[in-house]
Amino acid sequence: MFIFMILGLLAGIQAQGTPVFVQTGTDLLLDVKKPVVLKEADLFMWTVGRANVVRLAHGGKPTISPNYKSRAELSAQTHSLLLKNVQKRDSGVYRARVSADKDITVAEYSVTVLDPVSGVKLTVKLCSSDSTKVTVICSTEDSLISSTFTCDTQTCSHEGGERAEIITPSASLDVYLERGSVICNHSNQVSSTRDIQKIEDFCRKPEEISGVGFSICRLKIYVVSIGLVIMMCAVISVHVVEKLKKKK
Repeated sequence: MFIFMILGLLAGIQAQGTPVFVQTGTDLLLDVKKPVVLKEADLFMWTVGRANVVRLAHGGKPTISPNYKSRAELSAQTHSLLLKNVQKRDSGVYRARVSADKDITVAEYSVTVLDPVSGVKLTVKLCSSDSTKVTVICSTEDSLISSTFTCDTQTCSHEGGERAEIITPSASLDVYLERGSVICNHSNQVSSTRDIQKIEDFCRKPEEISGVGFSICRLKIYVVSIGLVIMMCAVISVHVVEKLKKKK
């Protein structure tokens, strides 16, 4: 009984056809791998679910369903189907069949139309005082994930993290280390976006990043100090001059 259940499950998976993922707004070409030769009274058709997309009788011209007018084309040579500007509603199981004495399926595809993923942003949530531990947040429009990295003078290791929200179905959100950089990656089967930053830059102070912050502060101190010395010298000089005048 268990073996029959496994065989039935495998048959159900195979019946769904070859998986195809396509981005919203693009064109999709569904091929027929084997040559199709129609005999008299034969009918060739592409269907999605129970709906017809296009039909072709022996010696005739393709008849395209009203729902696919100006969006579907059938190749007379290969019998491949071209769908233009696909939308999410076009997702489904597409079958190419020859209807004669019995129906013969010559191509089958499980099509999923997906939107491209949104952009990502990598930000610092927490940085230790000695800059050896940093927690970053990798976020998108509808989800975020946080991860903590511990670093020494040479390498960084991933300590762990937590996913705060459930991301969009069929998409993945990951944050990881690669060659000294933290990479935040948002992807699905048709697109991907990423934000990359050097881990050594996360905990550096603005003056360290610019390389001039401390110099400007010290310059201000020097200028003020010199100014005070000059003022004190001027006051002493005036006082000495006045004393000399009185003696005379």
